[in-house]
Amino acid sequence: MIDFQNVRNDLRNISDFSRVDILQRFFKTKKGEYGEGDIFLGIFVPNIRKIAKKYSNLYIEDIKELLYSKIHEERLCALLILVNQFEKGNEAKKAKVFNFYIKNVCQANNWDLVDLSAPKIVGMYLLNRKKEILYKFTESKNLWKKRVSVISTFAFIKEGEFKDTLKISKILLKDEHDLIQKAVGWMLREVGKRDFLVLENFLKKNHKDMSRTTLRYSIEKFPESKRLFWLRK
Repeated sequence: MIDFQNVRNDLRNISDFSRVDILQRFFKTKKGEYGEGDIFLGIFVPNIRKIAKKYSNLYIEDIKELLYSKIHEERLCALLILVNQFEKGNEAKKAKVFNFYIKNVCQANNWDLVDLSAPKIVGMYLLNRKKEILYKFTESKNLWKKRVSVISTFAFIKEGEFKDTLKISKILLKDEHDLIQKAVGWMLREVGKRDFLVLENFLKKNHKDMSRTTLRYSIEKFPESKRLFWLRK
């Protein structure tokens, strides 16, 4: 019988411990940092995707075992399995995956875990539904819930829907955490790539409340003259 232990074994078989130190520094795992205590196996994401695809029919109970692992790649694999199940599932399955994700959202506890899963599950599920949960997450003291709230809107942006991205971005503009500032700037940049005037109008109204990090991220794709204009404001 296939279970979470099979996934765990496959991941260990492709581990590369020569990369562990690099990853632990990159994902800020020292005491007091946002990824404190996270453990890595040193596996490249494309290889984790292959294993997630192999076990895309894994039972939800086994996915949960991986999701609550102390090992980063096991949690990522669990989330990628959920993404696969969501994308292939009928409406009932999509609802089940979404509800499971929301219930266990705090286990998506590093920026890559959020970024590779939230838009494809939370964002896609809420695309044509009420989005109160995202606004609730903006008020959370949990860093990862806040990041989910704005990164999930990437799914809306891709469909040309910017309203919630702009509203949530405005709510989070004064958040002091670097990972939220970067996330907001990234989503604003994605809006601007699709509609320059929408982003510029947002900047006119809100640039004084934006951190330098958020501003730099949001205008990264601007023409040089426009970029310098906003940096000097």
